[in-house]
Amino acid sequence: MKPMDEISSCTVMIVDDTETNIDILVEALGSDFNLQVTMDGESALKAIAYKMPDLILLDIMMPGMDGYEVCRRLKASPETRGIPIVFLTAMSEEQDEARGLALGAVDYITKPFSPPLVKARVRNQLELKRYRDHLEDLVRERTRQLALTQEVTLQSMGTLAEYRDPETGGHIRRTQEYIRILAEHLKDHPRFRDRLNDTAIELLVKSAPLHDIGKVGVRDNILLKPDELTEEEFETMKRHTTYGRDMLLISEKMLGGDSFLSMAREIAYTHQEKWDGTGYPRGLKGEEIPISGRLMAVADVYDA
Repeated sequence: MKPMDEISSCTVMIVDDTETNIDILVEALGSDFNLQVTMDGESALKAIAYKMPDLILLDIMMPGMDGYEVCRRLKASPETRGIPIVFLTAMSEEQDEARGLALGAVDYITKPFSPPLVKARVRNQLELKRYRDHLEDLVRERTRQLALTQEVTLQSMGTLAEYRDPETGGHIRRTQEYIRILAEHLKDHPRFRDRLNDTAIELLVKSAPLHDIGKVGVRDNILLKPDELTEEEFETMKRHTTYGRDMLLISEKMLGGDSFLSMAREIAYTHQEKWDGTGYPRGLKGEEIPISGRLMAVADVYDA
């Protein structure tokens, strides 16, 4: 991002096959901007690959590759699509202008050039690019902060379970890694590739620490009992899956639909289900169990 007083340090590329036009543009812009000059489309693309300009003044009618094709190629590439392109042309037909704008050009300047007008339009477009880049930076930073907030929230909530059960801390960290390994292994399998993309795996790993969050609702004399639980005590312990779902559901409703807590809620509620239907709390079987719950169950039992 370029500060306001650095607009003059921007680089403007001139692409035109007529020396007279180039001379006029250099005279108009040379004192205010850094200039690159090429005289055909192929040379322009090579120069841009070496050093990207901040704006391109692009002639349409050139031998070999015309300006439309140069523009099309630049806009097709993620690296160059953000460079503002201003077409230079003697054409004045509306369809020609519409074609250029449809390809992604930001402005159109017709020949013969008015130097003050060219300078004003170039400066305006560079200012617009500066503000656009600034907004993109703000969006990226906001997205980064949101992702960090989500991760910290999940980790903090997972820590509650760790404090309630001293044995849980290492278990949380280990099962997180088991989940990641299993999911990465399965993501290219035909049955799972639609559900286990990189984004889903990352959320799955972040959500895994909350699988036992419901244990904060289980009484200490049961949760920390060193001996085998009685049948009645075990029934109470089994409620941690429902407690976890209910806790997360309350927070999820406050955040609105499609919350990042949805995955955590699903894991907390289904990670004690078993493939043969003998698990709890609902006795789900096979494919009825969400993939997140199945992965968590494997990791959980393996670690135990």
